[in-house]
Amino acid sequence: MKIGFIGLGIMGESMCENIVKKHSGPVYVNDINRAQVQKLASLGAVACQSNIEVMQNADLVISMVPKSEHVRAIYTELLPYIDESKIIIDMSTIDPGVSVEVANLVKAKGARFADAPVVKSKPAAINATLGILVGCDEELFPVIEPVLKYMGCNVIRMGENGKGLVMKICHNTLVAEIQNGVNETLGLAVRAGIDIDDFVRAVSYGGAQNFYLDSQAQNLKNRNWATAFSLENMHKDLGISQRMSAEQGLDMPGMQNAKAVYDKGISLGMGKEDFRSTYKIVNNEE
Repeated sequence: MKIGFIGLGIMGESMCENIVKKHSGPVYVNDINRAQVQKLASLGAVACQSNIEVMQNADLVISMVPKSEHVRAIYTELLPYIDESKIIIDMSTIDPGVSVEVANLVKAKGARFADAPVVKSKPAAINATLGILVGCDEELFPVIEPVLKYMGCNVIRMGENGKGLVMKICHNTLVAEIQNGVNETLGLAVRAGIDIDDFVRAVSYGGAQNFYLDSQAQNLKNRNWATAFSLENMHKDLGISQRMSAEQGLDMPGMQNAKAVYDKGISLGMGKEDFRSTYKIVNNEE
């Protein structure tokens, strides 16, 4: 099988690198950043000059781009080159409705389509320990699962097209709400004279223990805002959650509180910082 990969950003770069290392066939790559294309080519990928070239050469094409409009633009351009021989996996985090729209266009050409957004961030992309949430026809899942396992160690089918993205948005919304609670309570503890390490240890003894605090505690302690997952990307995901909850007629005050923090971060020009920098916003350190 010949694989194509479009989108070599923070996450896509490492995801694609794992495919190049593990797949026995050729991997065709493209990105608007030509330096990223050359970087993957130096590792064994085949550099392409366009997304069309990727689609023409590959049997299975993966895309990993930032926003709904990027996914829509890519597959509008590529639609004339898609036929029944192709499998498309979009791993971007976008509006579920847009993904279903693209899936229907692709499937109308006879091709097969899956949405497969990922959870966890850059270190997991490097180590191929991502969680991957899949929305696709039931018979397609066993076909694409081996390829997805090049990039992740936990791969689960959530249902039909769009359902992987529904779950991803619910997941990230929960992360943001947990993060907001960590930011508030850690800030309160520090102001009241509790050491950060002691706070983390004490939380680990009880029901408040959580993956976000466990994984980010030392970064928060060291005030390390280096970006593994950007504030602006989480802001985008919370915007999708806000639209989804409105469509479902569900009031989500915890999500709205977290979204307000991210709105402030964007207004302060913090979008490119890591999403953990919301600690500074909540604690008035921005």
